Order: sequence, then structure tokens, then C-alpha cells
Amino acid sequence: MSLRLPDADGRWRTHIPRADPFVPAGTGPPAARTVLAAAHVVADPYADPHPDSGAGAVDWDATLAFRRHLWSHGLGVAEAMDTAQRGMGLGWDAAAELIRRSAAEARAVGGVIACGAGTDQLPPGVHGRTPAVIRAAYEEQCALVEDSGARIILMASRALAASARTPEDYHSVYGELLRQAREPVILHWLGPMFDPALGGYWGSTDTDAATETLLELVAAHPGRVDGVKVSLLDAGREIALRRRLPPGVRCYTGDDFHYPELIAGDEYGFSHALLGVFDPLAPLAADAARMLDTDGVRTSGAARFRAALDPTVPLARHLFQPPTRFYKTGVVLLAWLAGHQRHFTMVGGLQSARSLPHLARAYELADGLGLFPDPVLAEARMAALLRVYGAEA
Repeated sequence: MSLRLPDADGRWRTHIPRADPFVPAGTGPPAARTVLAAAHVVADPYADPHPDSGAGAVDWDATLAFRRHLWSHGLGVAEAMDTAQRGMGLGWDAAAELIRRSAAEARAVGGVIACGAGTDQLPPGVHGRTPAVIRAAYEEQCALVEDSGARIILMASRALAASARTPEDYHSVYGELLRQAREPVILHWLGPMFDPALGGYWGSTDTDAATETLLELVAAHPGRVDGVKVSLLDAGREIALRRRLPPGVRCYTGDDFHYPELIAGDEYGFSHALLGVFDPLAPLAADAARMLDTDGVRTSGAARFRAALDPTVPLARHLFQPPTRFYKTGVVLLAWLAGHQRHFTMVGGLQSARSLPHLARAYELADGLGLFPDPVLAEARMAALLRVYGAEA
């Protein structure tokens, strides 16, 4: 078996696929860390929705089957998040159906699930977006998540980012939502590298000032915040923030560049995980996380965890390279190559968002980690993709 793969400079290289896929050493959820994988949706390639309809065109059977795959490895599922193309093809109606179906599936199989609640049902533009309107949009989505039996992840709101003028605007909206929530929620700080519309979140483009606003919000509502998910791709800033969180409030890393060191932690603490990159890394990531269950940070468990997870970082950095918001294309490619879906098609046609050399390198890196249960199938599908692009495999 061998493939000729293109690089970004127009050259070709020969890749010999790995013959022995990775096999996890165990099963069951990790005990020392809470680990959630933000799961992608599988598109229905035979539907014909209008590109701007937000209908989603989701293959529900394949989408739910992928969530069962994540649960089977002991991971929790973070549902209807950025990885599921919220704001990039998946509209609120489809996201609401996704939440309902996934939460029901979680109950049926005993899986852990938390779901994103945002404001993406609001029409584009800022006219009429008062704090009360934005809060009402959040409340609608929060109610659906809670009624489904899932934990709320309060997603960052494009509408709030566009209309808020001061930190007090954030305190006003979030404070009321926290008071209403039936259970503690996860707050989500998604940086502009993931969504340019979220620049200046928490009321300032100065990240230090924004951090202070977030910490003040958490402190003002004791017992109402389960944790804070930080997606800034800045390990030092995340560590500084997590050391200042009140006791009992978790830090969930959303840093797809530095996750091994952040999850392993230091003598002062560690981060839990809510990561899009754990969608393709699920078997390997869950196996590594279980290594932390019996050993402390300074003993062999942490060393084995880092030895297992550090080699995955080159793939993660490749998938999440700028423009970072298009990382989902690589995630879906790898799901197709691994046999989790029958096609490489995405909601909104985003399979075209990355170049063939980018996709080829993603295949090569994932294959090197043994992420394809059937290497022959992965090779055949990659060869088929190359032929679609006019290349001879």
C-alpha cells in the first residue's frame, strides 16, 4: 500500500500507510478529569436545502452513531457547539433538533452530555438587539437544553458581542441567566481566532480587562458556574485564569494547541477538557486520560499521559491552523477516512474550505497516529479523493 500525496509547494511524496491501528488499553470514562469531545454533525449528502436556509441537512442516524462512538470510549459529548457548525451552516432549528436527539440518545446509553445554548436564532444585524432581546434568545435555548435533560454550556453570543458596549452589559445578561439556571452551567469564552465576530468579548479588546470581567461574573454568582471553558489558544493566559477561579469552579481547556500540558497540569492545578480535536482523537485521548486516574502529576501517570498525547499535537496544530474556524473540514475528513460516515460532505458545502494539500497532510498525520481502524479503507478513500481532484493515486 502506498499513496502519492501533494504538498503546498506542488511537490509529491510517497506515503506508506501504517498497518497497525491504535488499540485502546481500556474503556470507561476517565476519573481524574472531566473530558468532553465537541462532536461534529454528519451531513445528508442527498438533501437539497437552500444554502442560506440553515436547515442543516443532517444525517441523523450517522450523527447519533458518531456520538455513541464517543461515549463507547468513555468521553462525554459537548453537543451543538462550534464543531457542529453552529453559525456556519447549522441553524438554530437544526441545532435544537440535534440537542433533543442527542440528549435522548445519551439517556438511552448512559452517556454524559452538555449542550451549547446561544443566541443564533436572532436575525443578522444589530438593530433592536437590546440586552433584554439577547437574554430572551438565550433563555429560549437554555430552556430547550434543560428540558432535554442536558447540562447548559452558555456559548459566546455574536449578538451580544456586536451590541454590548460595557462589561456591565455582559453582567446584566449573564447574571440573569445564571440566576435562572436549574443547575450550574459552563461559561464559554471563544476567542476571535475561532470566530472573528467574537472580538472584544466580555466588553474589551484588552484580554486582561476581559479576564477580570469574567472572573467578577463568576465570583458574583457562587454555586451557579460549574466551570469556564477557555478557547484562546494561549496556555499561559489559561493557566493564570484557572489559578484565580473560585474553589469548585473548573477550568475546561478549549486550547487545541496546548491541551496535553494544560490537562496534565502543574503543582497548582489542571484543566479539564472540552475540545473539538478530541472528536478525531477520541480513542487515543480517552486512553491517555485514563492514565491520570491512579497517579499524580509528578508520577508516572502524568508522564505516560504526556507520552501518549504529545504526539497528537502536530495533527491538532495542522487541523486548527489559520483560518482556525475551518478546522471542522479536517475533522470531518478524518471521520470519513476512519469509517464513521459514508461520505466527505459537510453542511453548507464546507468540505471545500481546505485545500487538497491540507487534507492530504491531515490524512498522513492521522495515519501516523494509528487513528484509522481500517487502514485499507482509509487508503482507498484517500485515493478516491485524490482522483476527484484529478490526481493519480
